[in-house]
Amino acid sequence: MKAVVWTAYGAPDVLQLGEVERPTPKDSEVLIRIHASTVTAGDCELRNLEFPVMSFLMRLYVGLKKPARIRILGQEFAGKIEAVGTAVTRFQEGDEVFGATGFGMGAYAEYLCLPAESKGGMGGILAGKPSNMTYDEAAAVPVGGLEALHYLREAEIQSGERVLINGSGGSIGTAAIQLAKYFGADVTGVDHAAKLDVLRSVGADNVIDYAQDDFTTNGLTYDVIFDVVGKTSFARCKESLKENGRYLTANPGWSQMMRGQRSSKRRGKRRVSEMPDRKTEDLVFLKDLIESGKLRTVIDRRYPLEQTAEAHRYVETGQKAGNVIITIGNQDTQGGDS
Repeated sequence: MKAVVWTAYGAPDVLQLGEVERPTPKDSEVLIRIHASTVTAGDCELRNLEFPVMSFLMRLYVGLKKPARIRILGQEFAGKIEAVGTAVTRFQEGDEVFGATGFGMGAYAEYLCLPAESKGGMGGILAGKPSNMTYDEAAAVPVGGLEALHYLREAEIQSGERVLINGSGGSIGTAAIQLAKYFGADVTGVDHAAKLDVLRSVGADNVIDYAQDDFTTNGLTYDVIFDVVGKTSFARCKESLKENGRYLTANPGWSQMMRGQRSSKRRGKRRVSEMPDRKTEDLVFLKDLIESGKLRTVIDRRYPLEQTAEAHRYVETGQKAGNVIITIGNQDTQGGDS
């Protein structure tokens, strides 16, 4: 089968199209014919292995000098089940599905094997594809949608509360705006001026161009601040939080985590930075919101599998609004109604 192979740590050109052996599902697994995947900022960080403090430990797991344990990147997908293992009862051949691969990655390929049942944590997760989405649209849901859902649920948002989402123009942020609106919040989105129309299109009540207005010093306060991109700190945002406000961060640095824990104890303002535990029921929850018209994905660009390196290069510019899609195989059969 065709796949984009991760040949070394470094620039996008280390991703090379090649032929690899098609996987065979184990008894508890399904074989998925992938129609679409995505490129996220996290995929680019892993390709480069740019994780402060954690890089050496990551190399111990993936491979000291070059990738060995993980050879194919890509962490979210949509496609159709090609075959099922003998112990699988939840899915059958021909089912349209979407999901996330977990830390094993592997979605930049024509086929992927995953357990039919999620084991929780950061492992693989799978559900039936929303009936009103194409494969491209559905592939962009799992990672950003599940992360946004996790953090906003931890914040226990009440109807009428004010929520600010910093870096809201990407995959997590565009989902977070819509989910915060679903929970009844008044939502302010912060990002580059070129992305503000996208933020409005998914429901943001207010928008801020970070180059023109620093939300941490403008005197406005919020019940929840969700920093999707890890560009602020709890200490910097504390004056912008109301009493009992909550600060969320999806990309905490080690020093930020320690500072945030101490500040939350002193001042009674809560900080949430724990990694999400991916659950099948949460992916099904997102599917139900999609099918009821309350959640959609934003697609910036599409690239064929052969141009995955170029897609990574574009994502690294920081200009993407919403999601960047990798289309795989025959795109005449996109599934869904849209």
